[in-house]
Amino acid sequence: MKETKPFIETLIAGLAGAGLFSLLNLPLPWMLGPLAFVMLWQGMSGRQLIWPKALKSSGLITLGISFGLYFTLETVQLVGPYALPYIIITLLLITASIINSSIVSRFIKVDRITSVFGSIPGGLTEMVIVSESLKGNAAYVMVFQTIRLLVVLFTVPFIIIYIFSAQNTGQDTLMAHTGTAFLSWNVLWLLVPVLLGVRFHHLLPAGIMIIPLSVTAVMNIGPVQVPAIPEAVFLGAQLCVGVALGKNILLKDVKNAGKYGFIYAGLALLLIFISFISGFLLYSVTSMDLPTALLSTAPGGVVEMVLTASIVGADPAIVTALQLTRIILIILLVPVSLSWYFNKTAKEKAA
Repeated sequence: MKETKPFIETLIAGLAGAGLFSLLNLPLPWMLGPLAFVMLWQGMSGRQLIWPKALKSSGLITLGISFGLYFTLETVQLVGPYALPYIIITLLLITASIINSSIVSRFIKVDRITSVFGSIPGGLTEMVIVSESLKGNAAYVMVFQTIRLLVVLFTVPFIIIYIFSAQNTGQDTLMAHTGTAFLSWNVLWLLVPVLLGVRFHHLLPAGIMIIPLSVTAVMNIGPVQVPAIPEAVFLGAQLCVGVALGKNILLKDVKNAGKYGFIYAGLALLLIFISFISGFLLYSVTSMDLPTALLSTAPGGVVEMVLTASIVGADPAIVTALQLTRIILIILLVPVSLSWYFNKTAKEKAA
């Protein structure tokens, strides 16, 4: 009974944040809204909030399954001709982000792990979780990643629309979750990624999300009829994760990180500039048109980039598929490779 009241208090704070962020049309309202409100309420009231770990894990598993559902045989075939050059360009973009953030960490009071994970172009939730496991400052990573996301969302669409003022070609459909009806026997297939995620999550950084994502993607590309995740469940998962992250972030850490906001906003602008150069290279070496290439290499905001593609006459399907490929690459490769590198570096220093 003692834990019921603070749990309800936490839930109300999270729902209030989601509601306000949705009303204001802010990015990721069901994750960033609860995160911000729970963090602020806990920090300003001094109250000890409660949020079961099982809810956070359930949210991460659900998000993993949801992202895995985006990958179909048709998606793979669509991306096929552009896969190799796009993967190379994405890896170069990630490398540029790591180098830039590592250099910055030498001149400010932010450790290298925090700086790097705070600047990676994608996967806010995963970067926060992995940085926490490597003893980075999760609050700083959250703030820096949010700054990056906001800079991208408020600059890239404006620039692209201003430059490519083409008429809408009617290609304004967003990629929806594929799959059969949720309320059918096929829902039992979801037990496979859930059980594998719970059983083997310790094998990978952010494994509780990555393993269900990977398993679902393989199943969905194959003959298995995986049911679609209802929107309410998807939003609820974001709420569960957002509340959990907000509860673990100290308000004083956010205040301290704020003074470096302009620096990391500058890093985000530099990354956007590099991504535009990368997009032009992709346009040069493939048959892809320029606005589609630029939006495909933009460092964040899948839905916003696809909406922009529909406005300027680019190809929303290709933008969606390649942006999701970028996210999957970052989620699958960055946590594992950077965890290995930072752990190796720490052992060498200790030796």
